[in-house]
Amino acid sequence: MQTSMEPKIIAFLCNWCTYAGADLAGTARMTYPANVRTVRLMCTGSLDPMYVVKAFLEGADGVLVGGCHPGDCHYTNGNFKARRRVALLWEIMDSLGLDRSRLWLRWISASEGGLFAQTIKEMVESLKAKGPSPVQAQMIL
Repeated sequence: MQTSMEPKIIAFLCNWCTYAGADLAGTARMTYPANVRTVRLMCTGSLDPMYVVKAFLEGADGVLVGGCHPGDCHYTNGNFKARRRVALLWEIMDSLGLDRSRLWLRWISASEGGLFAQTIKEMVESLKAKGPSPVQAQMIL
């Protein structure tokens, strides 16, 4: 009997853009896998990298950080702060031997509900191909 792995995705979404895009996908009845749990932030610039680390430690197979397109941030430069923090997280993941491709950064505006749905579909397929995250199994606390 073959079981299909269903990845757990934690998505940190900007209130003004990506969260509104996710809402648009829902109201437009666009379908996408139910593997994602969203965390609504006022701006991705306020994302503390420790929350991303905690998501992986608590069993997430992938993390999505979704914000406004560069230049469209409601707080001027929050998405640039998010981009720098995600780049730092990728370096940390590399140094720990973790697969950096489990952390995605995407720019999705409020009018791009289809892009949000497509992003989730692609992320689920990518994570299914990789299998479960080894982070939680490797942690000995």
